[in-house]
Amino acid sequence: MSATLIMIIALIAVIGVVAALVRLSPSEPARWHAGAEFGPDADMAGGVTRNIAGGEETFARLIAIIEATPRTERLAGSAEGARVTFLTRSRLWGFPDYTTIARVAPDRIAILARLRFGSSDMGVNRKRVEGWLAALEG
Repeated sequence: MSATLIMIIALIAVIGVVAALVRLSPSEPARWHAGAEFGPDADMAGGVTRNIAGGEETFARLIAIIEATPRTERLAGSAEGARVTFLTRSRLWGFPDYTTIARVAPDRIAILARLRFGSSDMGVNRKRVEGWLAALEG
């Protein structure tokens, strides 16, 4: 076997291991749900925070919109508990992003969307949250 072929096989094996780790890594609700810290509206390299007006009905509608998003599942929480965390995976590699929404006051909803791996999400979380908010308005 040539050295080039061995390097190609090794590279494919490394990519396969990394892809498996990303897809199969457990999502701990205590880390992603209870640990969510909300702040003012901001776009960050690894996520986004938004604060919107809305009460119980708006919160329930936002939950329904998020749950209808492809590759998204509820990780923890409930509308009754006024805090819900969702896991959304990217289409190709299955990278996990976490979004927590919470009723922080009777008429305020806070949204925190963030990546798990890496230092930049290339605006994916911002785009996703903006889509949800547009659907909420529509």
